[in-house]
Amino acid sequence: MLLSSRLMILVLLLLSFQAMGAIQEYAFDSEQEEDRFKKLTYEMRCPKCLNSNLAGSDAPIAADLRREIYDQITEGRSNDEIIEFMSSRYGDFILYRPRLTIATFFLWFSPAILLLAGFFIARRMMLASQLSGQNDGALSSEEQDKLQRLLDNQSD
Repeated sequence: MLLSSRLMILVLLLLSFQAMGAIQEYAFDSEQEEDRFKKLTYEMRCPKCLNSNLAGSDAPIAADLRREIYDQITEGRSNDEIIEFMSSRYGDFILYRPRLTIATFFLWFSPAILLLAGFFIARRMMLASQLSGQNDGALSSEEQDKLQRLLDNQSD
């Protein structure tokens, strides 16, 4: 029992060292540079993880891209230059908010287009049902007579 608990503690310690090795620290000259770094790594997608940003990915390529962003910030490049470099190298896929181009037009505006189309279809259906039900459920004199005959036949 004592041996297995010691073995478990040893395994947990070894696993914790693995987790601590994944954390990377970068030394920035100012808080503005550090804020830019954080903003850029949160705005860019990891090419391997697909649904994770560079800041939250443990993939080796994400570490390389974080290092590249750090190097470019320390070289004095602007955010736009860094984004342009990354998107020219990895495509617009790396950006969580892709640029508005002909290729991404449907991506940006399809929710609004579908919402408007749904509104117009629902409106048209409501108008059609109102036009078809002009009598508000009232029976014509012929229908009232037929109903009365049916009721009289049932009571017999």
